[in-house]
Amino acid sequence: MRIFLLTFLGGLAALVVFFVLIPLVLIISFIPSAEPARVNNAVLEIDLREGFPDQPATNAVNSILSGTSFIEVLLRLNAAADDPAVKGVFVRAAEMNLGSSRAEELRAAFLRLRAKDKFVIAHSQGFLASGPAAYRAISAANEIWLQPGTTFETPGITFETMFLGSAMEKLKVSPEIEQFYEFKGAADVYKQKGYTAPNATAMTALASSVWTHSIADIAQDRKIAPLTLRALLEASPYQAQQAADLKLVDRLGYPDEAAAAAEKRAGAKLIAIDDYEPPLRGGRAVIAVVGGEGDIITGGGRPVDVLSLGSPEFASDRVAKQLLDIAEDKTINAVVFRVDSGGGSAIASDQIWSAVKKVQASGKKVVVSMGSMAASGGYYVAASADAIIANRSTITGSIGVFGGKFAIADGLRQFGINPDSVSVGGEFASAYSTEKLTPAQRTKMLEGLQATYDRFTGLVAEGRKLPLQKVQEVARGRVWSGEDALKNGLVDKTGDFIAALNEARALAGFKPEDRMDIRLNIHRPTPLELLASTMMKAKASGAAEAQIAEVLGAVVGRKRAQLVIGELKQLGEPVGVRLWSPPVVER
Repeated sequence: MRIFLLTFLGGLAALVVFFVLIPLVLIISFIPSAEPARVNNAVLEIDLREGFPDQPATNAVNSILSGTSFIEVLLRLNAAADDPAVKGVFVRAAEMNLGSSRAEELRAAFLRLRAKDKFVIAHSQGFLASGPAAYRAISAANEIWLQPGTTFETPGITFETMFLGSAMEKLKVSPEIEQFYEFKGAADVYKQKGYTAPNATAMTALASSVWTHSIADIAQDRKIAPLTLRALLEASPYQAQQAADLKLVDRLGYPDEAAAAAEKRAGAKLIAIDDYEPPLRGGRAVIAVVGGEGDIITGGGRPVDVLSLGSPEFASDRVAKQLLDIAEDKTINAVVFRVDSGGGSAIASDQIWSAVKKVQASGKKVVVSMGSMAASGGYYVAASADAIIANRSTITGSIGVFGGKFAIADGLRQFGINPDSVSVGGEFASAYSTEKLTPAQRTKMLEGLQATYDRFTGLVAEGRKLPLQKVQEVARGRVWSGEDALKNGLVDKTGDFIAALNEARALAGFKPEDRMDIRLNIHRPTPLELLASTMMKAKASGAAEAQIAEVLGAVVGRKRAQLVIGELKQLGEPVGVRLWSPPVVER
């Protein structure tokens, strides 16, 4: 018996070591043991080819997978402008799909650095079948290097939406979805095969706005007349030597050569921006930063599957709690609410809107900083802010609502599955069955959507101090660029995240020379929390779904595959009342 017990305990100990201690050691190895060391003399290196989340991750696994967030990069670049230890910045340019709003914020950061006598050297390995964003992001650099043998392709801008109307027909699925109003393109994703005339008009105006101010920025930076630059860009692609001859870039060379040039110019070594710790300066004005990114959902966060692993969540309970905690914190002077979302649940959006109002009731000013997109529910949560600041390239507006369900009964019958049901109560009790809506059910649903639309437009009119009729004229579900939203009164100013911080400081009663103490909530998981989250997410990930995503991604691209599969996964589930604007792929 004694030998048996020893053998059993020995085996148990081995299992503990293998399944618990070893994973913990591996996990801990990924967690920095200390804060990055302060630099004495350096050139910051930033790689724009990496996919930055807009904001710090909110859970254990994503905090490891996501790395440094985009607003952290902006804060570090802003701090570097006043840091004598930083001599300049070396940028590895994106080749495509950076996004015009991000390009705008990066350009502003590089201009601030140059205004403080810091240099910016950028290297590109080619701009591939892309819009102006990748080039615009680095156009303010002192030097732009392009790798020999590559191409320079920046002929225009394209916004693309994945429409599933034909797929619905083939699957015999009826999207029983209604929307308010003609510009609200969310329901069109499921019902149409392409843009309707109103949405084609809106999207063309959006693309024209972004293209026009992108050209203006690049022309100013490259010291080329805007009309001349436009003609040059629209005639691309060019080979690398042609781009240099046309003064679109400054030098030809390889990444290591450009990096060496940056180090030589500074007499300093490169340091990754992830490893840069700005000097602690303190400040009189205490500004809290709260963020919301991705689909707006109720609760504290949803289970993660293989497609959403590493993706952000705009969870209403979490964001509302952060805002309510700030309302109670007497040390905080003002709030910057960073919104990067196409919307989502109407109920969740209203919960977050209410929390913003409570922060204001506590005497604190709230300034919204709009990221790449702050539309539909993303605009709803911003509507009552004391000031709304958007990038000129931000996609915003989409003040509208849609809702309904997918009637999949006919599709199931093709496979020998015959849905049937019994209901007790009113006629609406069966509204979310697999069958099509009855006329009475559709009438009831439309009444609910109208009520939500009326509340949405009413809150916008109240928050923006606009006549309701004016709001209804610019609403109707239409998206606008930040530049056009300013003209329509939907935002107060155009500017980046740093401009929003400065606005919050001013509204809180401080002077421009008063330093800011910025409170940014960053999730730092414990090893045990990370282990538990990893195990739960591994169980939630579906192998079949991963294979489908991989195959489809190889055909249409990963981003398009994620959009399509994400929408198809909703089949059979009630759409509900949603304030959501469909995502677009910018090229």
